[in-house]
This record gives sequence, structure tokens and C-alpha cells, in this order.
Amino acid sequence: MTTYEDFAGREIVPPREGPDPVNVPMIRHWAEAMGDRNPVYLDDDAARATGRAGIVAPASMTQAWTMRGYAATVAGTGAGSGAGPGAEELNALLEKDGYTSVVATDSEFEFHRELAVGDRVSVREVVESISPEKSTALGVGRFVTTVRTYTDKDGEVVAVQRWRLLRFRPKDQATEKREPKPLRPRPAVNRDNAFWFEAAREHRLVIQRCAGCATLRHPPGPCCPHCGSFEWDAAEASGRGQVYSFVVAHHPRHPAFEYPLIVAVVELDEGTRLITNLVGVAPEEVEIDMPVVLEWLDADPDLSLPVFRPVAQEDRD
Repeated sequence: MTTYEDFAGREIVPPREGPDPVNVPMIRHWAEAMGDRNPVYLDDDAARATGRAGIVAPASMTQAWTMRGYAATVAGTGAGSGAGPGAEELNALLEKDGYTSVVATDSEFEFHRELAVGDRVSVREVVESISPEKSTALGVGRFVTTVRTYTDKDGEVVAVQRWRLLRFRPKDQATEKREPKPLRPRPAVNRDNAFWFEAAREHRLVIQRCAGCATLRHPPGPCCPHCGSFEWDAAEASGRGQVYSFVVAHHPRHPAFEYPLIVAVVELDEGTRLITNLVGVAPEEVEIDMPVVLEWLDADPDLSLPVFRPVAQEDRD
């Protein structure tokens, strides 16, 4: 039975010539995409002024000259890149053991010479090593390290690449142990506002009311700002209002919240305002003066908070 250790030194991609010679149009596209303005890549005179024979390709394009294109890759077998029997056998062994997912982790290049326009590049790939099974954040898997040797039409080595992939078993999201979601930050509850949070736990939205002049006030406080009375009671709000202002919070993120987070100042029909969250609406749909209605968010067993959603169009009349 073939083991992973048996693959060390085995060829998985036999020497294969790239589909196109080094050419200026592909260099131009690459340089534009990378924002590389080095004139030796596109200006023949500039390249000759540096002692070169003419235009050269960026070294980082070496692998690109051997790529077969999307259609050929999808139609291929094994590694999907002109792989040989060794690659097919290795791929079958990895899949049999459940390593069905893949992610590239490392690429180390050693360049022997620059590639000039007209060069034909070939590549050969050999397995260097396959690691023992490792536990990673993505799942349990093995690191497969290969060495790709790039040569020109005369067989001269132009570059060597050490390429490492992680082949892994994807974690089962349904059974994976998950950390409990963090609690929302605790509000600062004191003797002046405790009644408000206690009412919220009962799904009642209340507003502090001065017992002397009947002025409503929020946030709660010990003294009426209008008449100075320390006597008060609470009125129950209708739960209807409109958006007075809002912001959309993206960062910094707290794991207890869902983002984007719409933070709004809602003006209640009773005239007081409170800071709350809007739900059931996309940020781009929120408008100033938009009618909203109360909902309750039971954040955890000890905390219920009022949030607001838009009033449906048919309910606005």
C-alpha cells in the first residue's frame, strides 16, 4: 500500500511547456494590473540602456507562462494542471483520507535569470515532502510541499519554486464546538434609571414624568429641569415614533453585535428621544423622519432593550 512517505521525490507534473512564449501583451497586462512602471518591461530602448538585450518579463510572472488557462485546468485531472499519474494517485489518497479542501500557504521563488521576449518556459514538479497530520484553524490536514523547476527551451533552469499547500478536512460546522456569543456590554444602572431597565425587562417602554409639572424627560434624572421638583412617576410610551437622526457603525466591531449596526436617535410620539438600534431595515433604506415602531430585543436573560423597525407602508395611514 502506498503511503504519504512514498511520494517524497516523486514527479507529479512531468516537464510541460507553457502554451505561449514570453510576449509583450501579457507583460503589459501584468504590469498594469500590478501597477509596476519599471520601463525595462515594456520599453525596448530603456531595457537596452540597462545592458539588457531587450524587454524582459517581471520575475514574478514566471509561473504565469506555464499556466494552461481556465478551460484546460477544469478539464484536467488530478492537480488540474497537466498532472501526471503520480499527482492523480496522490490526489486520490488525499481525498480518500478526507482531505478534500485545499489552500495555498507558501511560495518561495529562486530566480536564475530574467526571461526575455520569445522565451519558451517549461515546468516540472516533484514532491519534496508531505507532513504528518496537523491540526489547524481550518481543520485537520497535511502540508504538501513540492518543488517546481522552470526551464527554457534549451533545458536551462530559469527559476525554482517551492510551493506548499494545506490539504485538509473541513471542520463540520454543525458539530464544531462553538464559543458562546459574548454578552452585550452592560448598561450603567443606578438609582435614577433602574426603574427604566426594570420596565424594559417586562417589555414596557416608560418615560420619566415630573409629578409637579407633568414634563416628560429622558434620560432619567433625579430632578425636573423645568420646575426643579424631585417628585416623579412614569408614563408608558405608545412605542411609536420617527427617526430623528442615525449613524451606521462598521468599526470597531464588538462580537456581541451584528453589523452593519444602525444606531439611531428616535423621537417618540410623546416628544422625548432615546438612542436605540434600528432593525429590519438596510442602512441605505433609512431616512430622517421615517416612522418606526417598537420591538423588544432580549439580548440575554438579564437584559431586554427597546429597538425599532420601520412601520410598514400599509400601516402608516
